[in-house]
Amino acid sequence: MRIRNLIGLFIVLLSISSAFAQEKKFKVQTVAFYNVENLFDTINNVDVNDEEYTPTGTQRWTIEKYKKKLSNLSRTIAEIGTSDQQKESPVIVGVAEVENRGVLEDLIKQPLLAGKEYGIVHFDSPDRRGIDVGLLYQKKHFKPTSYINVPLIIYDQSDKTKRIYTRDQLVVTGLLDGEEINFIVNHWPSRSGGEKKSSPNREAAGRLNRKIIDSLYTINPNAKVITMGDLNDGPYNKSIKVELEAKAKKEEVKERGMYNPMEEMANKGIGTLAYRDAWDLFDQMILSEPLIRKDYSSYRFWKAGVYNKPFLTQTVGRYKGYPLRNADGMVGFSDHFPVYVYLIKEVK
Repeated sequence: MRIRNLIGLFIVLLSISSAFAQEKKFKVQTVAFYNVENLFDTINNVDVNDEEYTPTGTQRWTIEKYKKKLSNLSRTIAEIGTSDQQKESPVIVGVAEVENRGVLEDLIKQPLLAGKEYGIVHFDSPDRRGIDVGLLYQKKHFKPTSYINVPLIIYDQSDKTKRIYTRDQLVVTGLLDGEEINFIVNHWPSRSGGEKKSSPNREAAGRLNRKIIDSLYTINPNAKVITMGDLNDGPYNKSIKVELEAKAKKEEVKERGMYNPMEEMANKGIGTLAYRDAWDLFDQMILSEPLIRKDYSSYRFWKAGVYNKPFLTQTVGRYKGYPLRNADGMVGFSDHFPVYVYLIKEVK
């Protein structure tokens, strides 16, 4: 009887020990991308096509409207990806459609962001509209070690001598909580002139992006890379499926490959922007193979999402359900919803 009791006690203690062993703790960091839609200051810059966004331009872009736009965007950035599981604002935010570094400096000084101490990486692009991409990072978590802007050189399909000036691809390498991760921020050429006619421009952007990623893999075969941006194509388009070689399923991703968690969302009808009552998922975050491995001793991908909270959404009228953008003289947020991924690692 005594032996039976001892065996029973041993089994109970073993079960308790196993239960505690399974209670793992993880650190979570959010990485986000947001097309902030025409974040212009009110100053007319003769070198930039910004006349529309001046006090006398068609948008009647006053200092009051500019401040409201900054306030709206700061609220969004502060809250992207926050949930019951993640209380903190994104540690990294890629942004598109910013006029210059100055508007980013004004943005990170907003009350909702100032305490988070974001740093900025930004270069002026040769884009004909005068808009650039940039990267915001929380200084206490991320330390940039190198950054470069890589130009996309493309030409008009009907006139091979006429260059199309578009956004550079921004490459930032740094240490996220001491761990090296590479970020590429993109805003690929638009669909101006039609999807089919303009597709070669985005395919060229996809090839350039792939070339950058391959270079990072050559430097480090285990390179952790997140390429993010408004790609002006869906996950199913040639620029992403063929040129970037992004896969929809983890099991399809081989060494030096790329995984696109946004494709499954697109297949479910989830989008980041709408046009004529049709949704598209142009804003994407695509990850290198080392980020989807199952060893959580260092940062790995957990899950992705579109941040489409009600305050970012048009609630009435013809465009009910669309992203709440500037319209009828009123200042909104953006015509795009932000996207994000959670990175997690086990903590002892």
